[in-house]
Amino acid sequence: MSSTTPSQSAGITTASYHSRRLTSNTLIMMVGLLGSRIAGFIRERVIAHQFGQQYYTDIYNGSFTIPDLIFFLIAGGAISSAFIPVFSEYIHTGREREAWRIFSVVLFVMTVFIGVLIVLGEIFAPTLVLLTNPGFAHIPHKVEDTVRLTRILLPAQLCFFLGGLMMGTLTARNIFSGQILGPILYNVGIIFGGLFLTKRYGVAGLCWGAVGGAFFGNFVLQWIFVRATGGYLVTKNLLRYLRHPGVIQVFKLMLPVILGLALPQVSTIIGKMFASDLGNGAQSALMNANKLMHVPIALFGQAAGIAIFPVMAAQAARKEMAALRASVNFGLRAILFMSVPASILLYVLALPIIQFLLQTGKYSYEDALIAAAVLRCFAIGTFAWCAISVAARGFYAMQDTKTPVIIGTLVTFVLVGLNLVFFKLFDRHDQTHAVANIALTISITAILDMLALVYMLRIKLRGINGDRLMQSVLRTVLASGVAGIVCWVLRNALQGFFVQRQRYAFSINPGYRPHVTFEAFVIVTVCLTLSTVVYLGMALWLRMEEVNVLRRLFRRRAIASTN
Repeated sequence: MSSTTPSQSAGITTASYHSRRLTSNTLIMMVGLLGSRIAGFIRERVIAHQFGQQYYTDIYNGSFTIPDLIFFLIAGGAISSAFIPVFSEYIHTGREREAWRIFSVVLFVMTVFIGVLIVLGEIFAPTLVLLTNPGFAHIPHKVEDTVRLTRILLPAQLCFFLGGLMMGTLTARNIFSGQILGPILYNVGIIFGGLFLTKRYGVAGLCWGAVGGAFFGNFVLQWIFVRATGGYLVTKNLLRYLRHPGVIQVFKLMLPVILGLALPQVSTIIGKMFASDLGNGAQSALMNANKLMHVPIALFGQAAGIAIFPVMAAQAARKEMAALRASVNFGLRAILFMSVPASILLYVLALPIIQFLLQTGKYSYEDALIAAAVLRCFAIGTFAWCAISVAARGFYAMQDTKTPVIIGTLVTFVLVGLNLVFFKLFDRHDQTHAVANIALTISITAILDMLALVYMLRIKLRGINGDRLMQSVLRTVLASGVAGIVCWVLRNALQGFFVQRQRYAFSINPGYRPHVTFEAFVIVTVCLTLSTVVYLGMALWLRMEEVNVLRRLFRRRAIASTN
């Protein structure tokens, strides 16, 4: 006779259902984001081939600082922390028309507000560029050229906001088409600019391509999806509904993000500020490594965060706290299961990854060495950034935006302090170590941010089943460590083989040129494949629930596809 009561059975069934749903949604987002990252790889390779890692890539990266700051602190905050939980609450409590009215009013108000910010940004661009890239002042024309590109990029932020708000309505209804295809079109725009527009406009062609990609991918496409899925814009009496309770709640939740300095949004900008003082190419090396570090963050952290958020927001709206605790626990276990091995493998394979993706045309081996050193330091904190994506959304689902911002603000001061200390302790003329130290400080503060968020989330939810989480983490670290050792051994063996092969080829033909891209591709592919197999094998041997959920889901999909 079973000792499980009917209520316990129902709870177990509900938790199992939510776990499967979260896993399914995460897999969908992972596939979509993988497509976006492939387009991103092509984008970065085109830029590296055309410009290398020097003056022009510095001004290109520097030109994104002010536009990114507007998006991260205004547009990004409105979406991630405020709009989705309020919209979701109205949708899931049968007030759909009111939900779309809130969407329309927020869209109208924020369009006016961001439009004003863009105009001010255009006017005061020289001052703002100098404040955010102080080291550029020491190099002739660098500030002026960065200002020119910044003014091209600023209007695109309105497209990002409008598209992000529309993506929010789709995400709240568990529709992920916009999240998947929007970034791909944006990357295609930059690729088009790199291949064709740079011939006429130089590096500015990349910026014009970015503006086109933002318009079509983040605005036009998102509106098409919203309309196709039943969404609409309420245009009557918008001013009359400025004091609608839902609208007030959105802006009330958004205010801490606008006023605060949350670490995930500004750490890269702070890093760029310090890197601007390290000479030509330093900021580009930091950003090249940062973009590669964001591949597992987007593939795992962003995918899990986007997938889990509407589920948690609905649970919070219905006051299902036990289910919310279970979702947070599963989300953290799942994200660490995927991101801890990713951090280790990214650290071990930093150089061949850089060589495979970027070393072409004007991008040299010396450029690759600098970027690889930075990437290794970023890899140390990659798992933390992924976990932050889930932990922060636990607060946002409960309409608490203050706690993540307070924690992020405090940790941001730690980030600035560590950079100041590192700049005093270490030689800034050693560009490789100086820029790598910037990445290291970002990783350290990300880990601190993650630990603080999880601790405060545990208090707010009155427990997240920490014993179960800790057991999963320990098994994940063990399995990841074994996979990392296998990867390191394979990498050294393959590198040794290719070095011997090159020496032999040089002895026969002094004009021989190594096939760097192919060799790096072989190293990355073989090491990643075998290390992943070892990791999954270890996870199965350790009987980790996370891999069993994935296995059951894939089996179910395989059976469904054959029927």
